[in-house]
Amino acid sequence: MAVNSTPEAPLPVGEVSRLIGGWIDRLGAVWVEGQITQLSRRPGAGVVFLTLRDPSYDISVSVTCFRQVFDEIADVVSEGARVVVLAKPEWYAPRGQLSLRAAEIRPVGVGELLARLEQLKKSLTAEGLFAPERKKPLPFLPQLIGLVCGRASAAERDVLENARHRWPAVRFEVRNVPVQGVHAVPQVVQAVKELDALDDVDVIIVARGGGSVEDLLPFSDEQLVRAVASCRTPVVSAIGHEPDTPLLDYVADLRASTPTDAAKKVVPDVGEEYERVRALQDRARRCVESFLQREERGLAQALARPSIEDPHRMIDERADHVSALADRGRRTLGHLLDRADSELTHTHARVVALSPAATLQRGYAVLQKADGHVVRAPDEVTAEETLRARVAEGEFVVRVDA
Repeated sequence: MAVNSTPEAPLPVGEVSRLIGGWIDRLGAVWVEGQITQLSRRPGAGVVFLTLRDPSYDISVSVTCFRQVFDEIADVVSEGARVVVLAKPEWYAPRGQLSLRAAEIRPVGVGELLARLEQLKKSLTAEGLFAPERKKPLPFLPQLIGLVCGRASAAERDVLENARHRWPAVRFEVRNVPVQGVHAVPQVVQAVKELDALDDVDVIIVARGGGSVEDLLPFSDEQLVRAVASCRTPVVSAIGHEPDTPLLDYVADLRASTPTDAAKKVVPDVGEEYERVRALQDRARRCVESFLQREERGLAQALARPSIEDPHRMIDERADHVSALADRGRRTLGHLLDRADSELTHTHARVVALSPAATLQRGYAVLQKADGHVVRAPDEVTAEETLRARVAEGEFVVRVDA
């Protein structure tokens, strides 16, 4: 609860310390999990001092216990081990320090660690952090590779030597960090974030050699998994050996079985690529040559055709045929004209022979009334009627005698 105080009536330091101690006492005993980072057992001392650290959040707290409490697990616990402690918070008023008084310490076994990792894996899987659609493709030829590894480690040597052997021009931005222990998680996370922030880095490799389950725990830490999941740069996990599968393998965009395998998967082999380019060139050359040969054969076949070999031959043949048809048409038309002329001559002769003019030439005459009507019968005229007589050489007027 809040304590009333003013600038005119401040609380003494001792009173504040006493109040803090009272509040802490109300917490009671709690079970705490962490990693032992410092361990002090002085010969003959009845109290053991150690520091318990949370590697995910870089937070530590002092722990004290009686020697007989620690002696029960002294043979299986050392610095770096993960333990579960039943402790009561204590406030040391003279120095204003908080510590935990341990009544029982239990080491965290491999089975418990694996069970917790499996539970964390299921939780992160449910969030979709391991989904295949989140995986980013690696660039074909990275110009600058970010490498997170231990200082002067075999993993660093394997990645650098194999990558430069495969592609000598490749460049690296290396971040040396602790890869196990209490400081591993925050420094690995920081290194990954620094490399991801560099625009020139095309891919990030997180590499470490083999080790026990406890040694590889930093690479299954939730904080590191989430940091890798949020990277915009593709991340390759190369932790341990083939059987080792920390959670980093699931969230990374590509898993390599070893650091050497990571170098082979990230960097193409210049010799293999040269052979592939040469094979493609040979294939392209064969395709072009085959195409040209096919087209040449087609052109030769086209040129061998009579219409192409002697293009005037068909015209000449058609010209002869046209000439023959023209002659035939001319002869047929001549015969038709001759026959028509003969028929016309005969018809003309008949017409002339039967025409009124021919009749008049033989001495006949045609009588016409004044209105031009031809007289055919005697009763058609009257006495004293004037008629016009038409003969072969002309016409004259006649009068009907009574």
